[in-house]
Amino acid sequence: MASLNYRHSYHAGNIADVFKHYVLTLVLEALQRKDTPFCVVDSHAGAGLYELERGGEHEQGIGQLWPERSAWPMLASYLELVGRFNPGGRLRFYPGSPMVIREFLRPGDRAVLMELHPQEYGSLRECMYHAPGVAVHHINAWNGIRAFVPPKENRGLLLIDPPYEQPDEFADVIAALRYGMRHWRNGLYVAWYPIKLRRRIESFHRAVAGLKASAHAVEFITLPLDMDRRLNGSGLILINPPWQLLDVLRVNLPPLAQRLAGAGGAPQVRFIALSGPDVRASRPRGVRF
Repeated sequence: MASLNYRHSYHAGNIADVFKHYVLTLVLEALQRKDTPFCVVDSHAGAGLYELERGGEHEQGIGQLWPERSAWPMLASYLELVGRFNPGGRLRFYPGSPMVIREFLRPGDRAVLMELHPQEYGSLRECMYHAPGVAVHHINAWNGIRAFVPPKENRGLLLIDPPYEQPDEFADVIAALRYGMRHWRNGLYVAWYPIKLRRRIESFHRAVAGLKASAHAVEFITLPLDMDRRLNGSGLILINPPWQLLDVLRVNLPPLAQRLAGAGGAPQVRFIALSGPDVRASRPRGVRF
């Protein structure tokens, strides 16, 4: 059952958003390198654009980078995109994934955005009013994925980013990825997940490995992994990642984690190969999805 309680405004621009949207910009840039049209399907799109709240979580995320953005040339595309929504240089607004996607669409490219929360959906519709190539749907994401995947272009990305408020959402993500592997084997897939209870993450990874796809997990951790209820970091499942993406992330993510973790943090960046015979042969037993 999808949650209608989650609202992203307080969390917009936090550390998890910086990590997720930076990687998203790299994936979208890779899609642009070919002339053929692509489609991006965003399962949990949110409101589109957020006005940052005083005391919000962005102060530990984009708020840390913004005054020193010239010192981060490796993040230039991401930071320039955020800057388009903040003319004059004062940080007031943060673009969610739909706005990031919209900025990368060329004539002929498409985006399919799904949002179930009625207020978020209304805001998203307003943000995307007359945006060429963008369709906004008020729909449960898990039903929508079956309706819109594979896209007619047969080229593009499925972004899966649920709030994980419900205990079955890890299983829902696995079901969506399994459906994708059956119906759109050559698609790119990016699925975000929170890092709290490690045992659940390990079971999630085993389930992804069972898809027998070219799958990797990249984890961006800024707090000690000693509290199961706190968001210690977040991860991205990358299936069929663009060429050289992982190499770029191996160079650029560690200094970013170090900066955002701060003096009291415990920065880690993990790269975990989830596909291949060696990985599957060594998988321990665990919870099944």
